[in-house]
Amino acid sequence: MGIWRYGWAAGPVRKRPAGNTGNNRVRRERVGFMGVVMGEPRGAHVPVLLERCLELLDPALVRPGAVHVDFTLGLGGHAEAVLERYPEAVLIGLDRDTEALAHSRHRLSRFAERIHLVHAVYHELPRVLTELRIPAIDSGLFDLGVSSLQLDEADRGFAYAQDAPLDMRMDQSQGITAEEVVNSYEPGELVRILRQYGEEKFATRVVSSIVKERAKARIVSTSKLADLIKEAIPAAARRTGGNPAKRSFQALRIEVNGELAVLESAVPAALDALSPGGRLVVMSYQSLEDRIVKRALTARSRSTGPIDLPVELPGTGPTLRLLTRGSELPSEAEVAENPRAASVKLRAVERISEQGVTGKQAPRSARERTR
Repeated sequence: MGIWRYGWAAGPVRKRPAGNTGNNRVRRERVGFMGVVMGEPRGAHVPVLLERCLELLDPALVRPGAVHVDFTLGLGGHAEAVLERYPEAVLIGLDRDTEALAHSRHRLSRFAERIHLVHAVYHELPRVLTELRIPAIDSGLFDLGVSSLQLDEADRGFAYAQDAPLDMRMDQSQGITAEEVVNSYEPGELVRILRQYGEEKFATRVVSSIVKERAKARIVSTSKLADLIKEAIPAAARRTGGNPAKRSFQALRIEVNGELAVLESAVPAALDALSPGGRLVVMSYQSLEDRIVKRALTARSRSTGPIDLPVELPGTGPTLRLLTRGSELPSEAEVAENPRAASVKLRAVERISEQGVTGKQAPRSARERTR
């Protein structure tokens, strides 16, 4: 997540349709050398809470040869800062979005000897580490939700304020689209999705409107769906809370990409991979994500042994130290600089060192475990 600044990356100009506008307009875009649109110059993408993330990760990143995982690489803003400030750090960047990977590969090309960029969803970390022959990591960062690239590229179908095909897949090479969900799911299932993933109070009314419309013609565009949602929600409720389609679009995006199920397995996998003294930062943008993260982190920060024993039994002590008091919110200055930080909640933890438990000094970095 982040915000874009004005400017263009180097590369030839190409023309492409401006979207579902019904006319022959085209827009001019800079094209990178990997064959994807490179509409963002180095440094133009402003990552959310960058300085705070680096501050929390610093004790792990200063280790010689530290291995850092960016679980949600996106446009590479956080990753670039890590590589610039920590010249010995090795980056593993994961993203399910092939277009985002191409942008980041272009942006991070000067660090080619220290990066491994992988087309993978973040819960696939164990497989990625096995393939790279890296047994543990020193630090990790999750910047959850939809990325700036996905939001700002209208034809991806994530933005309710722009007309586009109903897609919403983060990985456009596979999976079900939002169009298929909207037009083929049973009404009861659609109501469940809007209530559970979007916390939409008027889910029944919205789904009733969708079902009536799809009986006439297939719903294929974001603008059509957004209009249906708006009309289904009472006028009084539309006056507050921003765009009335926001919650339903969030719910559909989560369903299409299986985001919550993936997150429930990804956070434990990341914690298991941390070396002693390693640190993990997670930024979430809605309550459902934050709830999953909080549950996973707090569970490992507490003892599991009987509370009436004078000493901790082996294997029952906490394995994490919380670095934040609850979730941290952005400052007013951060939101002014980057409006997309407004809803972020940040949590951070440190893997408790094995020193004093085994009597051995923990390795200085994850890579030393192989030496």
